[in-house]
Amino acid sequence: MDRLRFGTYNLLNGLVITTGAVGERAVASAVALLDADVLALQEVDYLQERSGVSNQAAIAAAASAARWWRFAPAVTGDPTGRWAPADPLSQPNGPAYGVALVSRRPVLAWAARWFPAAPVPMPLHVPGRRGLVPVRDHPRVALAAVIDTADRPFTVVATHLSFVPGWNIRQLRSITRWLATMPGPRIILGDLNLPGTVPRLVTGWSQLARVPTYPAWHPRVQWDHVLTSGIEHAAVRSVATHRFPVSDHAALTVDIHM
Repeated sequence: MDRLRFGTYNLLNGLVITTGAVGERAVASAVALLDADVLALQEVDYLQERSGVSNQAAIAAAASAARWWRFAPAVTGDPTGRWAPADPLSQPNGPAYGVALVSRRPVLAWAARWFPAAPVPMPLHVPGRRGLVPVRDHPRVALAAVIDTADRPFTVVATHLSFVPGWNIRQLRSITRWLATMPGPRIILGDLNLPGTVPRLVTGWSQLARVPTYPAWHPRVQWDHVLTSGIEHAAVRSVATHRFPVSDHAALTVDIHM
């Protein structure tokens, strides 16, 4: 198999930090420049008024020329207001919010795992607001794709874990147990809300990139990760972060010789 580029990018619902605007072109431009064969996206809006009632997963798929893609809602409604739990494998009838996975390689099967919200709010830095703001958690979702190749299939997961300490560790461990039933090698892409080497220590999986990704304008901590079971570090050809006007996270890509 040739080299494949895997990427993960927290879109922050397409918010352009410098102006506070949200635009389809900015999202499409960023995704096109990543040029990833398999791309996981977090904080993805679907028909939300704040992002122009657009389908951001579809925009990303078109921008990366990916024929296989899916949006997995964690909630329906307004994630900052009134929302309801969603079925991550169903097509929402109205506004929703969640993660997406787009692939240039054929997808043989899709699967999803839904996680309830943590029961306690957390004080966080919120773009556009000063100081720490109590933020209520929302449900989370992991979206898995079994991807076909000429040699053998492999499994990729896109996820965005809770920001509540301990709760996110439980979610990550649950995901690795769930993936044990799917074809290997296995790759987890996403904003795990766990810093540095914590994901590796929690799972025992290999961590293919150790670079800071947040905040995008001056990265100091790594929240965005590429974890794998079944791929050696020697297979990594390059690791890069990408800073765009969209989002407060830098995107992360890893080129792998599978």
